[in-house]
Amino acid sequence: MPSLPAFDSSCTDCPRLAKQLVLVRRQHPDYFAQPVPPFGARHPRLLIVGLAPGMHGANRTGRPFTGDHAGILLYETLHRLGFANQAVSVSAGDRMRLRHCRITNAVKCLPPQNKPTPEEIRTCNRYLAAELVGLRTGSVILALGRIAHESVLMALGLRRSAFPFAHAASHELPRAMRLIDSYHCSRYNTQTRRLTPAMFEKVLRQARRYVDGA
Repeated sequence: MPSLPAFDSSCTDCPRLAKQLVLVRRQHPDYFAQPVPPFGARHPRLLIVGLAPGMHGANRTGRPFTGDHAGILLYETLHRLGFANQAVSVSAGDRMRLRHCRITNAVKCLPPQNKPTPEEIRTCNRYLAAELVGLRTGSVILALGRIAHESVLMALGLRRSAFPFAHAASHELPRAMRLIDSYHCSRYNTQTRRLTPAMFEKVLRQARRYVDGA
């Protein structure tokens, strides 16, 4: 198997996304506006996979789910279940630390309208594949949304039809790993009550049980 590339902060392999970041840097010189690196434990038992950096969240701060609405429920719940040392994350320079947990995205760069193309998802998938290869046997992966779910399967070379996405679904993967699905903790999903705090906590408690059992 060929070696997989580690995260590359200078990657410009998706022309549309690279152009988008150039424009953002001109409009917002104080924004991070680069490929956003994963955040958290170096050897996690839980890997959380989101979609992509948000314009005024991770794309601004340089840390996944930091500084925007989507991160509020995520970090509150991680703190409640012992995966984080504090409940609020506002900047990459704060004292937030994750325990046995790392957060990443299926696509590392800000996509226009928060919608990466299928080609962009495929191009960036090699970085997610490298993260998955580095996980320990028995690790848990939490996919936030269908694109994250399908990106994990793509990275592992698994058929989507064998592992259908559904909120709170749990799938056994090779190397005794487990994939758990959740609706994304976006502003839209939480405000429309498609995803409630109780629903999200239940999914993360499921992940916590597998992590503790492993």
